[in-house]
Amino acid sequence: MCVTSCRGLARLTDTCVPLSGTHLPSGAAGSTRAAPLRLAFRTLVRRYGCDLCYTPMVVAADFVRSAKARDSEFTTNRGDNPLIVQFAAKEAQVLCDAALLVCPFADGVDLNCGCPQRWAMAEGYGACLINKPELVRDMVRHVRNQIDNPRFSVSIKIRIHEDLKKTVDLCKKAEATGVSWITVHGRNIEERHQPVHYDAIKVIKESIHIPVVANGDIKTLKDAENVHHLTGADGVMVARGLLANPAMFAGYEETPLKCIQDWVDIALEHGTPFTCFHHHLMYMMERITSKQEKKVFNILSSTSAVLDYLGHHYGVCS
Repeated sequence: MCVTSCRGLARLTDTCVPLSGTHLPSGAAGSTRAAPLRLAFRTLVRRYGCDLCYTPMVVAADFVRSAKARDSEFTTNRGDNPLIVQFAAKEAQVLCDAALLVCPFADGVDLNCGCPQRWAMAEGYGACLINKPELVRDMVRHVRNQIDNPRFSVSIKIRIHEDLKKTVDLCKKAEATGVSWITVHGRNIEERHQPVHYDAIKVIKESIHIPVVANGDIKTLKDAENVHHLTGADGVMVARGLLANPAMFAGYEETPLKCIQDWVDIALEHGTPFTCFHHHLMYMMERITSKQEKKVFNILSSTSAVLDYLGHHYGVCS
């Protein structure tokens, strides 16, 4: 995820990197935007106004146990900050061990209590944690007690309960434990494409005294500003909207060609695997290509073929 300040609004987005860190900007607590991304894509969205980036969700137990998992899931560099590492965890010490591994290279960790995917729920991760407020409290407290850097943030991301009082209670308990901020996806566990309950996010914001970040169905900069005003949230988190238009925080309605050129340059510099390179371009070009163009572009099977196509049709250089 990633966060950025703009007109009193913060933006967030998610990605992955090799470890390196700085303190969170003072503006992050006031207004920010975010989303989950890997290093190359995080580099791109930071160029277009994203204040704070998150990694994709990393299973803390695997991260602690395996050096291979760490190398695969977490890459960063000096320019990749501020950065939050997002963990799936269900044991306090495991989350703490993972946080200790990344704290020299990141600005904070986020406990994912919002992922509704079946595998995560079955393993005791993600959104099922909203029904275990004491466990969430213990995990946050454990990290707080063992990491002595006051600038290192510990945040959580949640979904809402059908009974909003339960969500408010969860948030108050997390606040009392010392959580830095709370990101709220305004749907419950069962909801996928239903309208987002922005009114619920507003109630949560008015019930606690730490920053609240709003998440859900934010696809344009105008959406971000509207959600900010509807909820009073201190920031907004964006995922799919930035995949479709990495330049949205800079005010673009659709992906500009310069952004596509920037992605090509960054992806090649980072040695981005073809599938990732191509899929990001498919998302970015969705709104600017015809149905027939999509049919041709989406079946290209090599980096060289993609570069030839972009050069011929759009003047994008490699």
